[in-house]
Amino acid sequence: MPENTTDYQDRLELLRKEIQKQNLDGYILPRTDEFQGEFLAPYAERLKWLSGFTGSAGLAIILSDKAVVMSDGRYRLQLKDQVDNNLYDIKDNTKISAGQWLSQYAGQYFVIGYDPWLYTQKQISDIEDKVNDKGIKLKAVDGNLIDLIWKDKPYRPCASVSLFPDEVAGKTSQEKRAEISKLIKENKCHACLITAGDSICWLLNIRGADIEFSPLCLSYVILYEDGSVDWFIDKAKLSNEIIYKLGKGVRIFAFDDIKSRLNKLKSKTLWVDNKSTPIWFLSVLKENNIKIFDKEDPCILPKAIKSLSEQEAIRKAHIADGVAIVKFLKWIDDNQNKIEVSELSAEQTLENFRRENNNYIAPSFSTIAGFNDNGAIIHYRATNRTNKLIKGNGLLLVDSGGQYRWGTTDITRTIAIGNPTQEMKENYTRVLKGHIAVASAVFPKNIKGRDIDAMARKSLQEVGLDYDHGTGHGVGCYLCVHEAATNISPKEEKSFESGMLISNEPGFYKEGEYGIRIENLIFVKEDKKLEKYYFETVTLVPYDNRLIVTEMLDNKEKEWLLKYYNKLLEVLSEYLSKTEKLWLENIIRTTNI
Repeated sequence: MPENTTDYQDRLELLRKEIQKQNLDGYILPRTDEFQGEFLAPYAERLKWLSGFTGSAGLAIILSDKAVVMSDGRYRLQLKDQVDNNLYDIKDNTKISAGQWLSQYAGQYFVIGYDPWLYTQKQISDIEDKVNDKGIKLKAVDGNLIDLIWKDKPYRPCASVSLFPDEVAGKTSQEKRAEISKLIKENKCHACLITAGDSICWLLNIRGADIEFSPLCLSYVILYEDGSVDWFIDKAKLSNEIIYKLGKGVRIFAFDDIKSRLNKLKSKTLWVDNKSTPIWFLSVLKENNIKIFDKEDPCILPKAIKSLSEQEAIRKAHIADGVAIVKFLKWIDDNQNKIEVSELSAEQTLENFRRENNNYIAPSFSTIAGFNDNGAIIHYRATNRTNKLIKGNGLLLVDSGGQYRWGTTDITRTIAIGNPTQEMKENYTRVLKGHIAVASAVFPKNIKGRDIDAMARKSLQEVGLDYDHGTGHGVGCYLCVHEAATNISPKEEKSFESGMLISNEPGFYKEGEYGIRIENLIFVKEDKKLEKYYFETVTLVPYDNRLIVTEMLDNKEKEWLLKYYNKLLEVLSEYLSKTEKLWLENIIRTTNI
């Protein structure tokens, strides 16, 4: 049960009064911002303010006598922990969609409001398809209703923008804009609207600091067929150096100028990614008879295919991260069941080890340090209320990442505390087998993400086990830790391109008892001679040998593990102290395979 439930009850009542005032029968509130971001600035944490839910995906629907908060399977336990079930139903939106819930509980001909800056056309259409038969209408409302009642709402961020070096990017912004503008012309468009923050940062070779964990600046871009850009951003974020570097081809406008600039495209064709563009834009385009060419954001694929210089920067970031985590794992080993260590103190200690490196900037997401039953909550975050002491017997799951100059990391290790059970060890080994199956895969160009996903789950599924999340997601280069283009998941139909950076993170979670996840980042690589693809593992951190049932590994898996450990020792040794190096060498000696 969440704390301060009275606050959430008061907020819900205030929202219901505002819904009535707007002559609406209900309101839908997604967990996102005007840029469809995963990580939000404090001003945009509207769902958290209303309900207490802090997950990275979800929504609330509020009617006069009923309300719901829903998210996917990753947050099933977190929803129960954070949301007051006396105020809200709690639902898994992979089992009942927002539209289905509305169809079931909203009255006939109800009018349900929404903020057109927070929803895309596809998202609204998906809901409308489920409620049309009841005559329920979705209505775009000017001004967000939460903003009207949130009295101490934080201001929008105004952090300075910095340059991302051309020599690391591998191409100048002008070269990137020329390539994308060529696609715009080939598709017979006059311009392209880009609303995703990481696409804009990649395109302009800049980084921001508006969002915690992701170096993004909140802005929009119109890229024209001649390669020039209208950039809508708070000019206070830009130094003269940035403006000079970007050149005359990048015109700076205030947010309020967006509509007037779009009006100049009257009767022309604009490339728009309807999956990621706020529906507000579409209404403006419709007013001006601007034709919409609906296709995926053209920056997504080239951004995902890292240049050789980006790949090298990412490898360097992972060496620094590997050193920090080896120090952390040794610290856990040296101190477990000897001094008082909690989830929060473990998290802070890991952060301190990362900060020893001058190229470390910040975490790439909120660290997950979950002991025993907390580790079974897939996206757990320790708080003062939930913080456990790490003592006795069991498993500690630590999922963390760093933003380094100029790479992004994301790694999970599951650590034996005391004497874990045989069941824990066997399930850990099954997860490791799936992890190695992905890491060692060799595959043709046209293989799909779902095919690789099946490899990761095979060992678990043979004994009737599985996990409720994808096996891998794209990762940016000093950008978002979750990046589009392709992923490794049961329904992923896209294939891979050489240079993509993806996570490899199978897991297993036993509710109320323990969680297991093992994660490395991997590059997609091409063997042109064999006309095959394979993965290069870039994360450099040992696994926990105490959890490996070696009899369950076949010879190829053992060979892969030994090769990986030898690489660790070869690469990391020069950065470790004598005792740290001895600790790492001891892991290799005790691998027992």
